[in-house]
Amino acid sequence: MDTTLIVGLIAASLTTFAFLPQSLRAIKTKHTKDISLPMLLMLEFGVVVWIVYGSMISDIPLLAANIISFIFVTITLFLKLKYG
Repeated sequence: MDTTLIVGLIAASLTTFAFLPQSLRAIKTKHTKDISLPMLLMLEFGVVVWIVYGSMISDIPLLAANIISFIFVTITLFLKLKYG
């Protein structure tokens, strides 16, 4: 496997799964008061743009990481809007 691909996969994994604890905590506690709505909206939009970009250049690691991030952020955003 190419070193560049390995570095990209490590970076994608770390940045993608960094949001997982926040999502799990929001799911478990249904407490989202301390999560910034503008931050979630900006992150959601940014992830969508990364998905579009990844599709345009056919970058599988970029797409995979951002699709997973999109799921985590969408869940947290939904909980923020529901329990705010």
